[in-house]
Amino acid sequence: MTRERVEEILKEAGVLLEGHFLLTSGKHSNKYLQCAKIFRFTKYSEELCAALAQQFADDRVDVVIGPAMGAVQMAYEVSRSLECENFFAEREDGKMTLRRGFAVTPGMRCLLVEDVVTTGGSVKEVAQLVKDAGGVVVGIGSIVDRSNGKVDFGVPFRSVYPVDVAAWEEKDCPLCKEGKIPLVKPGSRKLPGTK
Repeated sequence: MTRERVEEILKEAGVLLEGHFLLTSGKHSNKYLQCAKIFRFTKYSEELCAALAQQFADDRVDVVIGPAMGAVQMAYEVSRSLECENFFAEREDGKMTLRRGFAVTPGMRCLLVEDVVTTGGSVKEVAQLVKDAGGVVVGIGSIVDRSNGKVDFGVPFRSVYPVDVAAWEEKDCPLCKEGKIPLVKPGSRKLPGTK
């Protein structure tokens, strides 16, 4: 899939937002990619997830796991292309866990997916969950890689759309210093001290 086609999909789906955003990582940014909007359209999610799955086609994958909520549908679509099972991890008491009868068994080869990776925090939590259960993380995949390849998971990390989007610590944020655009928390994960 070409970069141009990915950008066309992101524009058509209304994924790219501009403003002043508080990211899950705690950093601030002037752009936010709301990839959940991709999954409103099956034609887009199927196309993007198939392109990601193709990048792992030579790896033997037993299960695709996505952190809830952002990667539940994505794990399903990627697993469909790879013709394997899919699970999702979810937060319980503030940490990622497998529930609902999902279980990683020793030696199980797991591909972890996330719609957007900035720092990789949620995926790293799921990777530890897999390792603690004796599973093997064969790779990490995302639709959008906001780090432009800078996050190191210690396993192959591939994305459909690597991009370098500016993100700042609060003290360094030029938008905070300007004070003209209000800060918005667009994602689904609550940060300490936020409502």
